[in-house]
Amino acid sequence: MGLMEQKQHFSVNLLDWYMVNRRDLPWRRHNNPYFTWVSEIMLQQTRVDTVIPYFNRFIGNFPTVKALAEAPEEEVLKNWEGLGYYSRARNLQAAARQVMELHGGEMPQDKQAVFALKGVGPYTAGAILSIAFNQPQPAVDGNVMRVLSRYFLIDEDIMKGSTRVLMEELAGELIPEGRARDFNQALMELGALVCTPKAPHCLTCPVMEQCSGRIAGRELTLPVKTKAKPPRPEQRLVAIVEGRGAHRGRVLVRQRPATGLLARMWELPHVLAAPAAAGKAAGPLADEPAMALLAGSLWAEGFAARPEGLATHAEHVFSHIVWSLQVYKCTEQDQSNELPLIAAEARAAYDAQAAARERSSSASAAPESDATHLSEPGTLHTVNNSSSLNEDSELMSPSDVSDPALSTLTLTGKGDGLIYRWIGPEDMDKMAFPNIFLKLISSYFAGAYDQVND
Repeated sequence: MGLMEQKQHFSVNLLDWYMVNRRDLPWRRHNNPYFTWVSEIMLQQTRVDTVIPYFNRFIGNFPTVKALAEAPEEEVLKNWEGLGYYSRARNLQAAARQVMELHGGEMPQDKQAVFALKGVGPYTAGAILSIAFNQPQPAVDGNVMRVLSRYFLIDEDIMKGSTRVLMEELAGELIPEGRARDFNQALMELGALVCTPKAPHCLTCPVMEQCSGRIAGRELTLPVKTKAKPPRPEQRLVAIVEGRGAHRGRVLVRQRPATGLLARMWELPHVLAAPAAAGKAAGPLADEPAMALLAGSLWAEGFAARPEGLATHAEHVFSHIVWSLQVYKCTEQDQSNELPLIAAEARAAYDAQAAARERSSSASAAPESDATHLSEPGTLHTVNNSSSLNEDSELMSPSDVSDPALSTLTLTGKGDGLIYRWIGPEDMDKMAFPNIFLKLISSYFAGAYDQVND
C-alpha cells in the first residue's frame, strides 16, 4: 500500500470508528463556538474527566462571551480554582474582552483574528475553526503528534518547531472534505483513548492494520521527544497562623503579587528554606531552625507568631519547580513582644535567606500545575488533574475594605508589601486559592491540626 492509500485508510477508518465510539461530552452537545473555545482552553494540560464539572459550572456562571468579559477577575479565578495554570483563565477573560471590543461579541471565523486572541496558539486556533466552524484547519497537540508519529513512523523530535510544522501539514492533508469538525475530534479521541502514551491499545485501534510504527515494533518508542528539564526542587516553610483575641477563629493569609506565578491568588505565608544543591532533592529542615526561620519571616512582615509544631508535610508540583512544604501551626502573639522563638543566630540565618527568597520569587513566573489530593495521612501532594470546588461566589478584592470591620482584618506587609488578611471559614468561597493552600486551610478549619504541640 502506498502513502496515498495509507492516508486514505487512516481518514476513512478513523471517522467510521469515531462516529460509533465518540464520548458524550457537554461541549459537543451544542455547536457553540464559545463553548468550544472554553473547553479547549480548559483541556490544555488537563484530563477530560477533570474538566467536565469545571466546564459545566463555568458555562453556568458565564454562559456567553459578554458574561465572561464583564465578570470580576476574582470571580473568574474562583470558578477556575483547582484546575491550575491560572494564566489560562486570565487570558481567556482578556480574549473575551477582545472579542467584545473587536468582533461585537461574536467569535471570529478568520484564522488570523482567532490567532490574535490572547492565550490562543496554533492548536487552539485550529481546534476552534475546525470544530466550531468546520473549517479544514489542522489542530495538532501532543496527542495528535503521538498518533501521527506512530502511524506514519516519523522519527523527528516532536519538541522541535520544524516537526510541528510537518505534523500540521500532514494533519491538514488527512482531513476529508467537509468533515473537519468530526475528523479533528476523532484524531484527538484516538490519542486520548487508544493510542495512549505508555500502553497503546493496538488491538482495538481502527487503523492498526496500516500503522507503520506497530508493524516496525516501534509503537512504544514513538514519538521521539526530548526530555524536559526536571523541575527545580525547593524546600518551603509554611505558617498556619491561628488568630487570638479579635482574630480568634481565623487564620492569616496573604495575596500574591499582581504578576508572575499564581498572580493575585491567596495563600498561607511561607518562606524559602535553604535551596537544594543542583540536581538534588530539597531536604527537610530540622524543626527548631525551621520554626525560628518562619517566625523571623513573619516578624519581618509585622506579625508576631509562635510556631507550635509541625502540622504536616505537603508537596506542590509546577512545570518548572517543586515545592516541598513543611507546614507549621503557629499562634498569633502580642505585637509588643520581643521577636518570638528566634535567637541571634536564627535571625542571622533568616537574613541569609532573604537574597535566596528574592531570587526564587523573581525566577518563578511560569505556568502552574493543576491540583492537589491526599496521598497518605498527614501528607499532601499536588499532581495533575483533580477537581474541586465552590459555586456562585462573590469575590473579595484586596481593595474592598470600605467596611470598617473588614479593614481591621486587612493589612499590608512591612517587608514585601503584600496584602494580608485574617480569614474565617466563611471566606473560603469568596477568595481564590491555589489548590495546595485550599487543602491546607480547609484541613485546619476541619480540625486536622488540633493535636499539634510544641
